[in-house]
Amino acid sequence: MRALVERLHGDGVPMAVASGSSRAAIAATLEVTGLDAYLPLFVSAEEVAHGKPEPDVFLEAARRLGVAPDSCVVLEDAAPGVRAAHAAGMRCVAVPDTEATADGPVFGRAELLFPGGQAEFTAAAVLDWLATG
Repeated sequence: MRALVERLHGDGVPMAVASGSSRAAIAATLEVTGLDAYLPLFVSAEEVAHGKPEPDVFLEAARRLGVAPDSCVVLEDAAPGVRAAHAAGMRCVAVPDTEATADGPVFGRAELLFPGGQAEFTAAAVLDWLATG
């Protein structure tokens, strides 16, 4: 994931974190991982009317980035987030947190699915998918 974030950042792609976690938890995670330098913009479910599976957090992130929702791609590890991405009119790359959940019908609707989760995920695969449309 770090390789993908670093590459997109280097290419000038606007990015944000849109999470159901608290602002404090998001900030702490970004700081500990060192990703805060690449992802300074984040939106917590605390800041919107409804959390996932409603699209509010993703729509707010797009608004703050100044981009249209239909130009956004969400990377998501949970089924409610996949639902929220699609409800927002965004494409979704699903990286399920467990293989057991990858078989669910919600993950099957993702535009790009890594059924093996993080173990299967590669930045190159996402970049290739993005390059093809």
